[in-house]
Amino acid sequence: MQWGYSGVMAVVDPVGYPLFIRLVGHPLRWRLLTELARSDLRVRELVDRVDEPQNLVSYHLRVLRNGGLVSATQSSFDGRDSYYHLDLDQCATGLAAAANSLHPSLNVSPEQSPPPSMEKEVARPSVLFVCSGNSARSPLAEAVMRRRAGDRVRVSSAGTRPKDRIHPHAERVLREQYGIDIGGQIPRPLDLGSDGGFDQVVTLCDRAREEVSGSTGRHTLVHWSVTDPTGAADGDKKGSYRRFLAAAADIDSRVRHLLPTLSADTTRSISHE
Repeated sequence: MQWGYSGVMAVVDPVGYPLFIRLVGHPLRWRLLTELARSDLRVRELVDRVDEPQNLVSYHLRVLRNGGLVSATQSSFDGRDSYYHLDLDQCATGLAAAANSLHPSLNVSPEQSPPPSMEKEVARPSVLFVCSGNSARSPLAEAVMRRRAGDRVRVSSAGTRPKDRIHPHAERVLREQYGIDIGGQIPRPLDLGSDGGFDQVVTLCDRAREEVSGSTGRHTLVHWSVTDPTGAADGDKKGSYRRFLAAAADIDSRVRHLLPTLSADTTRSISHE
């Protein structure tokens, strides 16, 4: 059977069995999805985490990619590696379609399932976004997170090798698409010693991930392998801005899915104190 979703997760087989359920119903594929729901990972890291042979892991990753749930991008740090990313929006759409196909009373959609509120939380979760230059991806993530969470989350960003200024296209995207003005903000250097106390440190570029991976502390390390929008040729001004639009949309989607996990993690932390 072909696993072509083409972004439409309501596809069912001839007997009405949702293909989304068939995709995620395999135990190993579910374990892979569970790991990728937390962070973008490479094949060898998934092999270690699920403790299965690489050829088997690669096969099931290929099935998930063909089904439209998982994508792969070449590492910008080591071109021989690829990072796998779980499309949570596609998962939400597929889950909703499966519920609807079971019974009309289960007519739900991703838009009808907002993230749980953090208004009753005792402690504010905290997130530090990190990329190499702190000029594009990490300030985009910081601004979008602050817009979505307000003062419910303590958020900042930093760079392992900070540039002199925020990229103009990052400022423009935030201003025009999200109504956010970060004029006057300058890239900040990363110092996990003084920047400690963050619950999660999220790296958004593959080089930063390698540089931060050996750090210690109580924070949880999460990786988002977001394509560098500054990689366009200097003369390709229009194309470069399109890449910033794409990067911002990718980051916004990831931030939206991160917020409920911050709320849940904080609740668990408080309950165990």
